[in-house]
Amino acid sequence: MSGPKIAAACLLALLLAGCAAGGVESGTAAHSGVLSVFLLGLWHGIIAPVTLLVEIGHKLWPQTIPWDIRFYETRANSIVYDVGFFLGLGGGPTIVFRRPWRRTA
Repeated sequence: MSGPKIAAACLLALLLAGCAAGGVESGTAAHSGVLSVFLLGLWHGIIAPVTLLVEIGHKLWPQTIPWDIRFYETRANSIVYDVGFFLGLGGGPTIVFRRPWRRTA
């Protein structure tokens, strides 16, 4: 990948991390229906690597981000969220960065 593609991917990842755990919208969605809670957990699992880096940066430089970022939505007290989170954590980043597997004959 070239430099502009990497920069664009990082920018896109940071924009998508705006839906990270800890926000008002995330807390409201955590008390919605079963499918909504599952998809919220799946999404938080997929963006977990980026969220972790942002959270570490927020701890080191507390004034850089004006909102509270969390790695995991603590207000989602459901097994459905947990299942979605771990499925997203296990499959999300590998699906995005995985190259197609080719057989050589």
